[in-house]
Amino acid sequence: MMNKLPIALCSVLAASMVHAAEPRHVVFSHFDWELVCDNTGTCRAAGPNTPVEAELQVASADEAPARVAMRIDGKPLGDVSLNKAGGKLNIAQTSALLAAVRKDSDIQWTSGKQRWVLSSTGASAVLLKMDEYQGRIGTPGALVRKGTKAEAAVPMPTPVPVLKAARVTGDDVDQGLLSKKQRRDLLAELRRTLVDKDGLLCPDFDENAQDPNKPDLRRLSRQQLLVSLTCWTAAYNSADAYWVVNATPPYSPVLVTTNGNEYAGGVITAYQRGRGLGDCTNTDSWTWDGSKFQHTESAISELCKGFPGGAWRMPSLTVKVIR
Repeated sequence: MMNKLPIALCSVLAASMVHAAEPRHVVFSHFDWELVCDNTGTCRAAGPNTPVEAELQVASADEAPARVAMRIDGKPLGDVSLNKAGGKLNIAQTSALLAAVRKDSDIQWTSGKQRWVLSSTGASAVLLKMDEYQGRIGTPGALVRKGTKAEAAVPMPTPVPVLKAARVTGDDVDQGLLSKKQRRDLLAELRRTLVDKDGLLCPDFDENAQDPNKPDLRRLSRQQLLVSLTCWTAAYNSADAYWVVNATPPYSPVLVTTNGNEYAGGVITAYQRGRGLGDCTNTDSWTWDGSKFQHTESAISELCKGFPGGAWRMPSLTVKVIR
């Protein structure tokens, strides 16, 4: 039995780009490998010159084994203990793995008759991209393109942004907040926020707007409401659009997202699957700060590797929310 084995190398501490012209995050994939660096400069692939952790998960038709034996090019490297969250490689195993994925090595884990093989195709490009993003190319701590440039030139990590979440009045839908006529007037204003040069951003808006009980209304504060309406549906995904509006005319709607799925406690969340199995996903959240919803989380996993729900959480936006 042979399965491709997704694996993530995670840095405990990583450096961020400091130049304003540089992107605030990076999502990059090459063949069988993927890199996501968030707004703090932390990259889920590796973090040179800091403790590098390699985490392992296996996809098995049966219950995952409690222990697998690691071998690179036929050389035994000891066992890796697994639980529901996966397992961590030790320092020697991690070092051997980092060297092996940069060349055409036979990397595998076994348990009895089961065997899982890790593809190294794309690893060098992904690790080089991480070195580039973190400003490590040419330093001794680089994973791929090492050099003698001083490590002091590597930018320090960016602190995680902090957002103080505000209290909301309630979570429940309350259609009594506006009369039917007021909702019709509101829908006309909402629609205008969705029109761009390519047409309507929400294909299902007009159909759902015909429901006399729509849109859904929730109170955020005395002055502001949260409004939602089904925006689009697809084969295995659907989403609502969310707006913040004034409680009285003019409603002046501000569109938060057209990809929302749930709302609770001042947080809008989105979860979209790349395919029906749900082994590659996009997730986002927006948190109410008292005047608007701030984007506080974004994570992506583009490679569909057979793990329902995704093998790894790969953030591209990280914010510490204080309640």
